[in-house]
Amino acid sequence: MARAFRRFLPMFDRVLVERLAAETVTKGGIMLPEKSQAKVLQATVVAIGPGAADKSGRLQPVSVKVGEKVLLPEYGGTKVTLDDKEYFLFRDGDILGKYVD
Repeated sequence: MARAFRRFLPMFDRVLVERLAAETVTKGGIMLPEKSQAKVLQATVVAIGPGAADKSGRLQPVSVKVGEKVLLPEYGGTKVTLDDKEYFLFRDGDILGKYVD
């Protein structure tokens, strides 16, 4: 897994995330079919770009760090496949928030 990220570095203010797995069993123990599973809006940041330049030309760093858990919008992002795993690429501004322990 680590080899894929050495070969791929997001540009500008892009953030590469891996969505968390969907729940397949309810709290009551009922198995959910794939069609009934809700879209997972939580993800883990796996790679970040250096940031974007503002109007004066200074570099604005990305607001999340690798390893943080974030909340994603329901729609958007670009699907990227690296080493047979699916990841999504979002702009830093598109990420809705991050989870704090």
